[in-house]
Amino acid sequence: MGSMTDIILMNKPYHVLSQFTDRDQTVDIARATLADFIDAPTFRVAGRLDYDSEGLLVLTNDGRLQQRIANPRHKLWKTYWVQVEGQITPTACQQLSKGVLLKDGLTAPARCTPISAPSLWERTPPIRVRQHIPDSWIEIAIAEGRNRQIRRMTAAVGFPTLRLVRTQVGEWTLNGLEPGASRRIVIGSAP
Repeated sequence: MGSMTDIILMNKPYHVLSQFTDRDQTVDIARATLADFIDAPTFRVAGRLDYDSEGLLVLTNDGRLQQRIANPRHKLWKTYWVQVEGQITPTACQQLSKGVLLKDGLTAPARCTPISAPSLWERTPPIRVRQHIPDSWIEIAIAEGRNRQIRRMTAAVGFPTLRLVRTQVGEWTLNGLEPGASRRIVIGSAP
């Protein structure tokens, strides 16, 4: 008989750590953590987001599910809306789709599509705008999870990331969640 698992979907705001405590005592300012938004001490994040990234976090109290979501072996696609500096080219998107050579090796193929600017909440603080340099948006999906991977990939093809918002992890989406908001869902796990 299968059991039920609780999951929390959260829209992590910009400049919030993907953990419940700030263990780094070297920073002078207190950084916001998940504990500032949700009370779920038994839950763990499955697949972190960087401090300066925003969007969907999946938290679970089931260790096996956490591993399944976070481990790249399971090929769970994660989708991001990425604002980049410059007007993205079809060539750059093709490079991202094929895989990009980074210092830690070639990335697995990604899915990359230029998109028009999505209607998102205002970011605080807003991205820095450079008047003479246009920006554009792509939707990119990866099944890996290297450190700062998307930022490193877009920089490698000549389009530095300005803003990064994760919109989907597997079948879970950010739909209807404002920054800092969360919703709890219960899923049945395999027997």
